[in-house]
Amino acid sequence: MTLGVTALVLLAALMHASWNALIKSSSDTTLNTALLVGAAALICAPLLFFVPLPAAPSWPYLLASALVHQFYFALVGAAYRQGDLSFAYPLMRGTPPLIVACAGIFLLQDESSPGLWAGVAAISVGVLWLGGFPRMLRHAHARSTAFALGNAVLIAAYTLIDALGVRASGNAASYGLWLFLLMAPPYVGIVVATRRAQVRSHLEQYWGRTLLAGALSVGAYGIALWAMTRAPVAAVAALRETSVIFAALIGTLLLKEPFGQRRIAGACVIATGIALVRL
Repeated sequence: MTLGVTALVLLAALMHASWNALIKSSSDTTLNTALLVGAAALICAPLLFFVPLPAAPSWPYLLASALVHQFYFALVGAAYRQGDLSFAYPLMRGTPPLIVACAGIFLLQDESSPGLWAGVAAISVGVLWLGGFPRMLRHAHARSTAFALGNAVLIAAYTLIDALGVRASGNAASYGLWLFLLMAPPYVGIVVATRRAQVRSHLEQYWGRTLLAGALSVGAYGIALWAMTRAPVAAVAALRETSVIFAALIGTLLLKEPFGQRRIAGACVIATGIALVRL
């Protein structure tokens, strides 16, 4: 993986942690997630006129990814209702790189190396450690843990689907824009229909935050999709999960969540993993 791709994926990680923090900072994470998804679709819609249609072979992947994302969005809100950002977020992000790396052996033809595998493993261990894996084993935050780990499987699933889809699309930008447009109506429609009374007041209070989170979401995953066409998917998936470092810092500085020696150690392990992936 080149230095330029690495830097852009790390930027995407920061953007991803930022929109997750914006969701967590709201008193209604489910409604906030739905409005974010809707805002992302509105941002993408006019841009479709400037890109070609994705190639035909990519459309089954687009539809499959949009379906998986419905469950992902639902579990994001549920996980954040049950636990801290700096606890739930790392658990959601720690295991997908290993799942992607193992499944990618059968589904993708990416190059691999001992350094890549060691880096992916180190980043995953660091992410889990930073998120409090020992506490999870002691059954702390049981409901948040269950939702977060369920989401980890969904993250690995849509990452693999989108890796195959974006490579078949012929244009990463068009694939990403259509994905955001397709995955919005079902989830947003269900949430808005069941929470109609709260939508207007929530938008009046959080419209600026919602638009910002939507833009960050589009930018973060758009970069990741592009990177999947330029580098091994396992490396991209692992580097994206460095977002937990940013999430932990945001959780500490803005949301007043604790940050201690365990998370410092986890961050150091993640940094080691980044260096190994770059070898």
